[in-house]
Amino acid sequence: MITGAGSGIGAAVARRLHERGDTLVLHARDAGRAKELAAEFPGASTLVGDLADPDKLSWAFSHQSLPDRVDSLLHIAGVVDLGPVGDLTPKSWRHQLNVNLIAPAELTRHFLPQLRVTQGHVIFVNSGAGLRASAEWSAYAASKHGLKALADSLRGEEHGNGVRVTSVYPGRTASPMQAKVHQQEGKEYDAGQWIDPESVATTIVMALDLPRDAEVNDLTVRPGR
Repeated sequence: MITGAGSGIGAAVARRLHERGDTLVLHARDAGRAKELAAEFPGASTLVGDLADPDKLSWAFSHQSLPDRVDSLLHIAGVVDLGPVGDLTPKSWRHQLNVNLIAPAELTRHFLPQLRVTQGHVIFVNSGAGLRASAEWSAYAASKHGLKALADSLRGEEHGNGVRVTSVYPGRTASPMQAKVHQQEGKEYDAGQWIDPESVATTIVMALDLPRDAEVNDLTVRPGR
């Protein structure tokens, strides 16, 4: 089960797993996006629900067929909206907290029973901002700091059930989100200066494929240039 498979890191991970024959369930925010993902990844299933409105995810899922088996849950979707604390509105705070933190918690709650059965793996794609906050990154960083806390708590709760939990903290990665960040910062965007999403995908797949005698808890990926 993957969120954020439409672009950036999520798309790179989905392509990697699809190419090797893994059975994919791809989250989509609406039916139109689900149709696009199904066309891009033949054979994959889709699950529709708006991460920006986590209160309604239970209702949305109750009207769809959930997968019978879930071996891994990959939280890769995210949103960012920069701005000084003095300017950010409650709407901006809520949007980032809903998509980046509350929705992953709600999705995990829904799929945790199946993950316990399979002794599965939950991966949270966090951010360098989940470890340190810079000026004008307050809301995004707060959501990602919260995501770290969610992962750490979940790991402690589910270790005895055999569920592995990994947080990945990529530095700036070439993606549509990074292009938006540069626009908000008023800077020119050069994708070649930042991490290739495929490199982050490699680290995520490595964590997934690690033998059962080990677990990657936290993994930081920084630009090599």
